[in-house]
Amino acid sequence: MRLPFFVYGTLRPGERNHDAFLRGRTRAEEPALLTGAVLYDGPGYPYAVEEPGGTVRGELVTAVPEAYDELLTALDRLEECTPGGDPRDLYARVRREVVRAGDGTRVPAWVYVAAPAVAARLRAHGKPIEGGDWAARG
Repeated sequence: MRLPFFVYGTLRPGERNHDAFLRGRTRAEEPALLTGAVLYDGPGYPYAVEEPGGTVRGELVTAVPEAYDELLTALDRLEECTPGGDPRDLYARVRREVVRAGDGTRVPAWVYVAAPAVAARLRAHGKPIEGGDWAARG
């Protein structure tokens, strides 16, 4: 499935990984929301943890078709995510619906959420980011 990506941390415009991974590889980048998740502060980057009632702010990124496979591989590597899952993974790439901020339409997208072991630690001891917006964390 060639889904767009929902990015909410260092891949957002103006953040440190945006240009290195996304510049020249995207057709569209637009504000979007992921509902049913809470954003937690990590060591220099955030984690979205699936939890009812939360909302994470980010961008819906649509890759140019000719760059899609290369981008998917690069993002899996960046996020330390193994397709099929590995207990040592930091993130899991999951298909979720996100909401376009502009018109409210729901769109399926790939989202990197905290892997199960990481999510459990964050729920027990992590620090949620107020408002669910990494860019506005202050």
